[in-house]
Amino acid sequence: MRPSRAALLVAATALTPALLFTTPAFATGSTATSTTVTATSETPVDEMSEEDLRIAILRILADEDSGKAVVREANKALDGTVEEMRTFLKTGYRLAQTEDDRVAVFRILFLATENGDKAVIREVNKTLNDGSPEALRTFLETGYRLAQAEDDRVAIFRILADPTISDALRAAAEEVIDGTPEELRYFREVGQYEVDG
Repeated sequence: MRPSRAALLVAATALTPALLFTTPAFATGSTATSTTVTATSETPVDEMSEEDLRIAILRILADEDSGKAVVREANKALDGTVEEMRTFLKTGYRLAQTEDDRVAVFRILFLATENGDKAVIREVNKTLNDGSPEALRTFLETGYRLAQAEDDRVAIFRILADPTISDALRAAAEEVIDGTPEELRYFREVGQYEVDG
């Protein structure tokens, strides 16, 4: 009898800690992202057993960051043949991740357009013009954060340019203006409204 997907997912999740600590690839901190997935060992995908292939795909499904396209294609691979699972791990995962990344970038563009965030819009357009999986991933991992910080800093400068703001708000804005992207974002979204005065 073929094991159910839920049972395999539970088994993969339960085995994850033991496999992570015994595997050289994961022990050194390297992870497989948009390149060929090698699951829990240094065994090439072409040499993995059916069980190893299933576990590798189930790990991808168990990742809370897996998007809709990745989940859809991973489930198709699990329902398919051993060769279809291999193909997913070699190329299908990367293609599905690219689809999810492209959707995420378009969502960011929509929000940036609504908020008038010019730096984010500029960087999204550069990323989409490039169109490569690497450009999309780089934007989501670092480019978006930096572009958003640029827009947040401009918004805080606009607050400082307003002669009618309170002394407390001016002091808070001056304190955060050279801060980290996360500090700028927090001040723009929340902090400016928490200032008394």
